[in-house]
Amino acid sequence: MSSFTDPLVVKKLKNGLWETAKEFEYHVGVEGSENKIKVPVGFTTDFASIPRLFWIIYPPDGQYTQAAVLHDYLYNIQDRPRATADAIFLEAMQVLGVPWIRRKIIYRAVRLFGWMPWNNGARKKKKQQGGK
Repeated sequence: MSSFTDPLVVKKLKNGLWETAKEFEYHVGVEGSENKIKVPVGFTTDFASIPRLFWIIYPPDGQYTQAAVLHDYLYNIQDRPRATADAIFLEAMQVLGVPWIRRKIIYRAVRLFGWMPWNNGARKKKKQQGGK
């Protein structure tokens, strides 16, 4: 069964950024699956990348924060296709008890606009690997 192993523990940096102070793990999919994602200590996140205009309804932190950090990490490491990372985000929000309509709206926004941060992550990854 999908689950987080530990609560999210972060420390505040500056400019709306946070850093994980404790590693946490997420178990993807069905019970007994070996598909686990470990978000390491020191990973930097902005929580949910929601435009400021919508913060009154969907703040960057909320019931979905741990799922958002997991999603940011997946976009950073890019070890699976973007659609899979987004599906894991949707699943993780469900695990956290985010109401159905809120999950669907956030997920739809990620599917529509997530290509921008995904492409930025791909450029960073390529640069780190010595590419141009």
